[in-house]
Amino acid sequence: MTTTAIRPTVVDEFLELPETKPASEFINGQIIQKPMPQGEHSLLQGELCEAINQIAKPQKFAKAFPELRCVFGGSAIVPDIAIFRWERIPRLALGRIANRFDTYPDWAIEILLPTQSYKQVLAKLLHCAEYGTELGWLLDPEDESVLVVDSDRRIKELTNSDRLPVLSGIDLELSVEQVFSWLNL
Repeated sequence: MTTTAIRPTVVDEFLELPETKPASEFINGQIIQKPMPQGEHSLLQGELCEAINQIAKPQKFAKAFPELRCVFGGSAIVPDIAIFRWERIPRLALGRIANRFDTYPDWAIEILLPTQSYKQVLAKLLHCAEYGTELGWLLDPEDESVLVVDSDRRIKELTNSDRLPVLSGIDLELSVEQVFSWLNL
């Protein structure tokens, strides 16, 4: 992650800046560019989005979005996966999805890259929980563990056959080892 020298003082000033690839985030008054995803990250992100959407989308219960900018609490973050309950997906007057999401996700998932700071990524999930996110996951492919952040900002580490919690109403059962088994093609 790199921090740029440009220092907007509020999130609205940040949002006026040109987009970057990979995306930049505005957190605690700083612009932080996300690192470029790598193989493990990309595979886990795609598989998780697919698994969640296969269960939650047909029922119009929730939708998983990869790399979606969410603006709330004075920050603009881009979780690796942002899951929104169906009724909370921002829409335009005629029902079409909005481009700008000025709200927190109901569930946020981050996948740690070797170049990322554990503390910085966990702080994003804690920020989400502070503003209303019900559930956060921080996947660490290196040690095959998942830190779970609940709405009270409690953190729990899950490993091996531990079942991962999901949003209530989503009938999805996954263990930590099942998720990381996806890395073995």
